[in-house]
Amino acid sequence: MKRTATTVLTALVLAAALTACSSDDSTDAAPKKKPLTVPSTPSPTAVADSEATTSGIPPKPDAATKLGYIRALTGIDPDIVHGKEDKAVDRGRNQCQTIHNFPKDKPKQAEMAERRFTSPSHPEGFGQVKAAQIVEAVHTNLCPTF
Repeated sequence: MKRTATTVLTALVLAAALTACSSDDSTDAAPKKKPLTVPSTPSPTAVADSEATTSGIPPKPDAATKLGYIRALTGIDPDIVHGKEDKAVDRGRNQCQTIHNFPKDKPKQAEMAERRFTSPSHPEGFGQVKAAQIVEAVHTNLCPTF
């Protein structure tokens, strides 16, 4: 019985000692470890927005944006798209770079649109008036933040 009481008493003393060692005493010499944090990765949208801001070429539009853009171009002249929607989107994204690089130079933007947007029936472009309308359709639908 004496041996059991001694063992229990020793166990209690050791438990108390361990508790004392693990206490949060601000006078400890060792610095406390900070929890590890994993840096957050930017969302794909944030990356795309950042790249668009830097290069001037926006990401490919979603289906609804593409549809609105194609309708805007077709409203100006159906021959602008001439059955090649993906090509019209690529030209529009490239036009966004012109809008980005020459934000206050509307004549330059229209000139580049007239060169860029051609078709078999309009190999020299669609003229200054339609080119300005194309610039507006591109700007409104594909790169409104420029």
